[in-house]
Amino acid sequence: MRRIATLVYQKSGIALRDGKRALVVARLQKRLRHQGFASFAEYLTFVERDRSGDELTAVLDAITTNHTSFFREIDHFAFLGTQIVPELLSRPGARPIAGWSGACSTGEEVYSIAATLLDHMPATHHGRVRLLASDLSTAALRTARSGVYDLGRVAQVSRVTLQRYFERGLDEQEGLVRLKAQMRQLIQFRHLNLIDVDHLGVTFDFIFCRNVMMYFDRAARQCVVSMLERHLAPGGYLFVSHSEGLSEIDHRMRWCAPGVYRCAGA
Repeated sequence: MRRIATLVYQKSGIALRDGKRALVVARLQKRLRHQGFASFAEYLTFVERDRSGDELTAVLDAITTNHTSFFREIDHFAFLGTQIVPELLSRPGARPIAGWSGACSTGEEVYSIAATLLDHMPATHHGRVRLLASDLSTAALRTARSGVYDLGRVAQVSRVTLQRYFERGLDEQEGLVRLKAQMRQLIQFRHLNLIDVDHLGVTFDFIFCRNVMMYFDRAARQCVVSMLERHLAPGGYLFVSHSEGLSEIDHRMRWCAPGVYRCAGA
């Protein structure tokens, strides 16, 4: 367990605590059977020696939790639509409106962001939206890129939003919905490890990084928050989950609302 915890922490910043032993064993046993290993020790040696990194990616996919939903912590989307969008539209010129979903999981968050933006701006400005969505899990990103979900996943989404941005599956796709092309085209999906990011060469008007830092220790949280702050444009906003306050983290942002911080320069 110590070897697994050390490997996962070094590669992802996720701190596996002792109480996670049963979860880790259950999730990794499938990989052991798939690769034909009889013990965790043999399997870990294989992972550590795999220069391709493919098996390490499989380990991190198995370890990471991808629980999410559309419009989760809905007050953040209300803040985005009613506070941030009008500010961005009032800027001189027609600069792109850039946002980053830093731990997008299976995509519900970034599609909720896109729907919020389009709902609160004239159609003539929709082409200005540029969204980046990234995650550590390649499996989650495959789902996010496809934009396809079971009907149960959108049960709490309003009828208006469903009609506006989703299309319903027919025949063999019965029971599924897919985000319309106009939504999927707004988003670039990338496989990124937040711990490894230095600078992406672009800044963002707002960044969502929610429900991921709860898995980090303080050092990893500090590293990620400092990196995210570097990626905010002057006056840009950082969203973290309601349970992930930044009181113990060094930063220069000011608190605006629960889970919402603003970069200097506004």
